[in-house]
Amino acid sequence: MEDTSKYLIHADVTADGVVERSDVVGAIFGQTEGLLGDELDLRDLRQSQKVGRIDVEITSTKGQSHGHVTIATSLDKVETATLAASLETISRVGPCRADLDVTEIEDVRAAKRKEVVERAKELLRTGFDDSVMSSEEILAEVREHVRVEDITEYEGLPAGPRVTDSDAIIVVEGRSDVLTLLKYGIKNGIAVEGTNVPDAVAELTRHRTVTAFLDGDRGGDLILEELSQVGDVDYVAFAPAGESVEELDHHQVFAALRNKVPYDTVSGLNEPREAVAATDGSATPAPVRTGATPLETSEREEEEEEGEGATDPGRERPSVATADPESSPTVESAASASPDVTDDETTATRAESEPAESTSVYDHASAVIREGTDRVRFLDADAEIIDETDASDAFEALESTAEPPITVVLDGIVSQRLLDLAADVGVERIVARTLGQFTKRPTEPRVYEITEIAETAPVDR
Repeated sequence: MEDTSKYLIHADVTADGVVERSDVVGAIFGQTEGLLGDELDLRDLRQSQKVGRIDVEITSTKGQSHGHVTIATSLDKVETATLAASLETISRVGPCRADLDVTEIEDVRAAKRKEVVERAKELLRTGFDDSVMSSEEILAEVREHVRVEDITEYEGLPAGPRVTDSDAIIVVEGRSDVLTLLKYGIKNGIAVEGTNVPDAVAELTRHRTVTAFLDGDRGGDLILEELSQVGDVDYVAFAPAGESVEELDHHQVFAALRNKVPYDTVSGLNEPREAVAATDGSATPAPVRTGATPLETSEREEEEEEGEGATDPGRERPSVATADPESSPTVESAASASPDVTDDETTATRAESEPAESTSVYDHASAVIREGTDRVRFLDADAEIIDETDASDAFEALESTAEPPITVVLDGIVSQRLLDLAADVGVERIVARTLGQFTKRPTEPRVYEITEIAETAPVDR
């Protein structure tokens, strides 16, 4: 009845004497019987469940009784009001004189409506997610989920899916570091899970190009020391001082890997982190080999961002800054200048003594990309132009060229399709306005953005 009741009749009862609940209920049924006819007879309405249970609360003090009566009904307004008025005809309760006054007819549905409104307001405040994800955010979240799901195990250690077949691996400290690399698309990481380097990792380092990518704390130094004793380390990269790899964002991860240095340059140092160029630029750069050109030093430290196609550190890499590597001044020759000679005098002397250099790859890149020509230019080994066409026709032009170029300078975005074709025809390097998203990055050609060329391979004019 409680679920179907529409109204509640509230009435106060007063009796000149001591009466009980049963006396009040009996008086209600007895004195209203036949008063309103068969259709509104209280007993019939009770049996048909159109009237609910009659609740009576009554107390007696000093020879008088006072109480409250509540009757639930599913009748309509008119019938309910008529039934309520009939209750006020009751003049006796048991042997005592009594009065019954209806104080209120409560609409149960109104109370429920109020509860519904209040609950609806609460749901509006807390039940809806007002954030609307953009298409980029949706795709990024899906990609991140897929990358995290890609984590595997190598000999019981957390690892990326490419550890087993990649020529290069990145050794990190823990599982969360592997997950961080996977989140940013680097799938060849493996964790040592503590300072005790497992035998499986030590054995793996003997057959791969190894980059140790460690936290910027004392623990990272200890892991590097043990890893160098039980295995082979080719390159070293550290997170910024006081931070761990798992805390780094996309930019910091790739910046740290780009700033890696050969292990030989930091081995034997008490604090190898101080010799590695930190991602925030606060640490001193890695030592430069005597007699090495600035370009060679820069190229040796450059990191393959995706971590999948690291090259053999012993392999000779092509020059990006100039067509003729022998024409680049060495650090040794530059250092031999007299300390009393000013920079302007040194520059003037060099300009007078050295013959004019031929046009370099960087010059071509500046002419094509920085000028916004929307063109693509193919160069041979001497940085001479083989062909030039619109950037939109780069793939077709490269596919049909009779003489495969050594360098491709593109005022546009390097796509995976163009990169794969360049690798097939033997292109050694690509310089472009910007890089696309690569699912697989081959070891050759090397791919540079124009801003990277300016930073890592400056041309001394």
